[in-house]
Amino acid sequence: MPETKPAQPASAASADRLAMAAVVAGNIALAFGPWFVRAAGSGPVAAAFWRVALAAPILAALAVASGWRPRGITPGMIAALLIGGLCFGADLASWHLGIVRTTLANATLFGNAAVLFFPVYGFVAARMLPNRSQALALGLASAGAALLLGRSYALDPRHLAGDLLSLTAGTLYTVYFIAMARVRQAMPPLPALALSTLASTLPLLLFARLAGESVWPSHWGALIGLALASQVFGQGCMIYAIGRLSPLIMGIALLIQPIVSATVGWLVYGERLGTADLVGAALVAAALVLVRRER
Repeated sequence: MPETKPAQPASAASADRLAMAAVVAGNIALAFGPWFVRAAGSGPVAAAFWRVALAAPILAALAVASGWRPRGITPGMIAALLIGGLCFGADLASWHLGIVRTTLANATLFGNAAVLFFPVYGFVAARMLPNRSQALALGLASAGAALLLGRSYALDPRHLAGDLLSLTAGTLYTVYFIAMARVRQAMPPLPALALSTLASTLPLLLFARLAGESVWPSHWGALIGLALASQVFGQGCMIYAIGRLSPLIMGIALLIQPIVSATVGWLVYGERLGTADLVGAALVAAALVLVRRER
């Protein structure tokens, strides 16, 4: 009788489902970040500093409570954490400056340029080409992104600076993902996130001072929400999933953020969605379904 391929263990399938749920929930939480930044009682870069400064002790406490201890950290891991922290800090500084200069949808879409850069890195690192299903998923995601980007060209020219700052942030976010993917090979998600968050705190304080911003806020509500929703929950989910899902899935899932942010911008700030946005969202959803089936 021909041999049959063993079924995937139930525990592995359950872990896959949990990782997929985490990446979706994390992207939804992160999509509310721009709203918190606009509502923060501080400058945009200072808001980024408080996002990590308030989250760092919470994440460190959770990491220690989970049983992790700072042992066996190699120089290579320290370098990756420092690079990841610096790039994440620069990413947040650039992105938060972009958020207050363009629409929520544009800032989030450009800020997640890793949606294309990170999967491409994955294929280059593996020295392979995507198969048909993966290529189709990337194609659908790219088409959806292009439609969402189309509205940017029709917007106020003053949004150009915000778009470019957000695009710079997206590039830095890709480098952060690459560095953290290496850390996650040898470290659980909570300590990895706690240490990278801590590594980004000092650079962000320096960036805020260089930008001439007043660091101390006039009120704390939005900043606490930003720290808990974006850094603790949102980034926590992403770091958990990054060790379990492929770069292709992680990259395409990032497109959830501009869809949610565009909806928030529409409801709160009157930044209305057009036909291109709705069609782009449908293409992104199709790409996510396709890549999940491929998984």
